[in-house]
Amino acid sequence: MSDTKTSTGPGMVHTIRSYASRVVWAIALLAALALAIGALLIALKANQDNTLVAFILHLADIADLGLFSRENGIKQFSGEDADIKNALFNWGIGALAWLIVGRIVAGVIRP
Repeated sequence: MSDTKTSTGPGMVHTIRSYASRVVWAIALLAALALAIGALLIALKANQDNTLVAFILHLADIADLGLFSRENGIKQFSGEDADIKNALFNWGIGALAWLIVGRIVAGVIRP
C-alpha cells in the first residue's frame, strides 16, 4: 500500500466545508458592503446618472432582497429627506442582517 492521501475522506470534507464557509461569509460581506455604500451614496446625494453609482445602487437593490427595500422596506419615512432616511434605515438594517446571518451560517458550515 502506498502512503499517498486519497481525495476522499474526512480531510477532504473538512477542506470543502472550510472553503464553503469562507464563500458564504464573503457573499454576506459583499452584500452588506453594497448596502452600506449604497446608503452612503443616497445620503450624499450622489449623481445617480454616474455609471459606478448606478451600478452600486443596483447591487444594493439586489442585496436588499425586497425585505429591506428603500421604497417598501421595514420602515418608511415621510416628509423632508424621506428617501435618505429610508435608505439609511432599511439598508442599514439589511447590512446588519447580512452580517449576522452570514456569520451564523458560515459558523454552522465551518468544521
